[in-house]
Amino acid sequence: MKHTPLDDPSALLDACPATMRALIEGAPIHDSSSSPQARVYYADAAGGLYLKRAAAGALAREATMTGYFHGLGIGARLLGYVGAEEDWMLTAALGGDDCTAARYLEGPERLAETIGTLLRRLHETDASDCPMRDCMDRCRADVEANVEERLRHPPQESQMFGHASVEEAYRVASEGLGGLTGRVLLHGDYCLPNIMLEDWRLSGYIDVGGAGVGDRHVDVFWGAWTLMFNLHTDRYRDRFLDAYGRDVIDEEALAVVGAAAVFG
Repeated sequence: MKHTPLDDPSALLDACPATMRALIEGAPIHDSSSSPQARVYYADAAGGLYLKRAAAGALAREATMTGYFHGLGIGARLLGYVGAEEDWMLTAALGGDDCTAARYLEGPERLAETIGTLLRRLHETDASDCPMRDCMDRCRADVEANVEERLRHPPQESQMFGHASVEEAYRVASEGLGGLTGRVLLHGDYCLPNIMLEDWRLSGYIDVGGAGVGDRHVDVFWGAWTLMFNLHTDRYRDRFLDAYGRDVIDEEALAVVGAAAVFG
């Protein structure tokens, strides 16, 4: 996780809510952003704090699910959420490092087994009280909302997830998503940067804005993809799937999720 020091954080401090500013003012602040949708800042205070800033309404779901994951003992502590002209969210840093740290990437077999085992454990968590239960509805909505744009501007081959054309991906997604009816607790973006480990043990999950109840194949697809993307090879896919448990995996369902990902 990169940390670029802010030479002058005054503009950030002036903009952020007073309750959050009080917790980070005077501490060294670093830019830790990795997405154009939100800015993330790390403040070296109180054991480490993360301040997230995004467009109005963009962080409401993530704040809710961050609190939920923390209540399960698998997420960061939510210290505050303010939604106004902009959204702001403050969380306490989790211990350890995310799975893109060199020590984990240098042990790819163990890494694949670890994230497979952890994902199965997440999916077996009782989510009967989960406040977000619409993951598959959101997935279908994304496909329909973005199909015209993808037809006009097809993604690069690496973003086609094995499908020959946008038309083929749309057919597979539109025909198959209705059959993904599983009801487990999803992370929603199960990728190595979002899995925090402390000496190979789970410290917690971050970036849970897409979390909620849905079909397990969503997370399984992204777990396999993130290993290929970050390790630059597909050789650890089988080890990941074996660790997760092939008894509940349907390869056709994974292809459907991949088709839907073209429109995400």
